[in-house]
Amino acid sequence: MTLIKSISGIRGTIGGKKGDNLSPEDVLLYTAAYAGWLKENKASKKHKVVIGRDARLSGEMVANLVASAFMSLGIDVVDVGLSTTPTVELAVPMEGADGGIIITASHNPAEWNALKLLNSKGEFLSADDGARIIEIAENTGFNYAQVLDLGTRTYTDSYLERHIGHILNIKQVDRNAIAGRKLKVVVDAVNSTGGIFVPELLRKLGVEDIVEIYCEPSGMFPHNPEPLAKNLVELSKKVVETSADLGIAVDPDVDRLVFVQEDGTLFGEEYTLVAVADYILSSSPGNTVSNLSSTRALRDVTERHGGKYTASAVGEVNVVEMMKQNKAVIGGEGNGGVIFPESHYGRDALVGIALFLSHLCSWKDGRRRMSELKGSYPEYFMSKNKIELREGMDVQGILDQLAQVYSSETINTVDGLKIDFKEEWVHLRKSNTEPIIRIYSEAKSQERADGIALELVNKIKSLI
Repeated sequence: MTLIKSISGIRGTIGGKKGDNLSPEDVLLYTAAYAGWLKENKASKKHKVVIGRDARLSGEMVANLVASAFMSLGIDVVDVGLSTTPTVELAVPMEGADGGIIITASHNPAEWNALKLLNSKGEFLSADDGARIIEIAENTGFNYAQVLDLGTRTYTDSYLERHIGHILNIKQVDRNAIAGRKLKVVVDAVNSTGGIFVPELLRKLGVEDIVEIYCEPSGMFPHNPEPLAKNLVELSKKVVETSADLGIAVDPDVDRLVFVQEDGTLFGEEYTLVAVADYILSSSPGNTVSNLSSTRALRDVTERHGGKYTASAVGEVNVVEMMKQNKAVIGGEGNGGVIFPESHYGRDALVGIALFLSHLCSWKDGRRRMSELKGSYPEYFMSKNKIELREGMDVQGILDQLAQVYSSETINTVDGLKIDFKEEWVHLRKSNTEPIIRIYSEAKSQERADGIALELVNKIKSLI
């Protein structure tokens, strides 16, 4: 079906032919190329990497291939098993490792998997480093270790406890306020590793009344794993049926976070970061960063606290780079991805949960409902659409033509094409993770956000 090599790693569907899908040969090839990159960047007699995976059905198979490739090249492996993306990101520096690979296709459906590559800081690789790995894969013959120099594979299950302990030590996490609220929370973890990590975190935060749906890490996704409203119908119903205070949804690798309000409506994945940023900025004023496809509400909240907001290209590594440049105290992506530098430079739904609940349970008199908190923020409406790519489609040519059509507006071509109007915007870009063009728009009403998106979809179709 497809194999995508991008800033987001090596991603594809399982099965099929080498080079067309994420086949065992491709897993071995790109793991070996990554190992080659590690050795280029650090001369050492012995290297060590951390690997972990989400619960999708192909995960164990791919993890075994990755571990075997590393061992065959003389690299030691610390395998944290069923885990989350942010947990592996934390484990790399904790282990003093040279890098790591997270085996997950994030929000993609069950037939997908991916190799998400980390450096020694536990951060995603730069575009240049990713390009070098692809170059090594395409042009290098590998020199495998002799039998006495093979790497080892060590298993550990300690990182659930270590990650949660790390979160509880964040000074802005107010466990007393959360426990005192006596929340009732419904969790949908799409039958992946969030089903292990999220309920355990909630218990450690003092939440005793937890309703779990789809929290068995079987890898049998009960619905599309992307945490969007259309995929969270059962969670919304369960929140209302059980008279819960809120619902929590995470994607399979637990780096995206979405909340459901007490009335069953979504708080809005765009507003996850907005609320957490509001909480952090109230005690630690500073700058913020999100990507070009994220809501203007973060800009508004940042400026209200006296900080400066900046938008980066889409992609976690781009957000992180700009956060470092601007010394941002909080940042992330509008898909529910919270990056809190005091913890680590990676999207972390678990950190997001702890900070969000601290905010909710200490906001005003500590008894306000989710919907009241949401009502305190600037109201914007977003429309998210996509167009499937066809063989030979000239995406850049289409975007260039659109830029000419809208040349009288504010145009940004840093990442695809963003058109800024006075009270609304639309952003078009080729996805790093799927063979699609993403079309995001935002306006003061849902009708207008949908309308401007439809206008651009129709213009693209006419150009095709």
